[in-house]
Amino acid sequence: MANELSGRKVAVLATDGYEQVELTEPVRALKEAGAAVTIVSIKAGTIQGFQHDEKGDSVAVDQTLEEAKPDSFDALVLPGGVMNPDTLRMTEKAVAFTRHFVTSGKPIAAICHGPWTLIDAEGVRGRRMTSWPSLKTDLRNAGAQWEDSEVVTDQGLVTSRNPGDIPAFCRKMIEEFREGRHERRGANDQGASRAAG
Repeated sequence: MANELSGRKVAVLATDGYEQVELTEPVRALKEAGAAVTIVSIKAGTIQGFQHDEKGDSVAVDQTLEEAKPDSFDALVLPGGVMNPDTLRMTEKAVAFTRHFVTSGKPIAAICHGPWTLIDAEGVRGRRMTSWPSLKTDLRNAGAQWEDSEVVTDQGLVTSRNPGDIPAFCRKMIEEFREGRHERRGANDQGASRAAG
């Protein structure tokens, strides 16, 4: 539905090696719903997309992590691809940016390998999630309840497995982003408290 996300600001955090369709399709769906979308990355200029293991298109970076203020965004999208989240989770500023959305209860949508960054941002403990199958053990070891479903929603966290799940992923993403902040984070509140203590 047009304009259901009017006034909402969404950050898409990605770098080189993102799976092209897992960035472009959610961005298109968000813009069609009226959201203002900002591509945030660890570097300025453009970032290189991939279609599986072949180079795809590049997209322009709107703000670097140096420039982007997580407080100014209402929601976060984490596209997949293998290289993209593997680089992000090794970048302290990217993990800190992601952690803001985890601790503040703002909605997050992560697809395929995207949840890797959430592990380092301490955003998966006690959460129902899905992902690309190879992340199942990583997510379970980090305390998530992993399941093999096209889309899983848990208190503002939306996850999907692969590009084939994108239609369901985008529908749930828009629904959760429209609902906005989830004040109660359950088991994650305790995890965040322990991490801060």
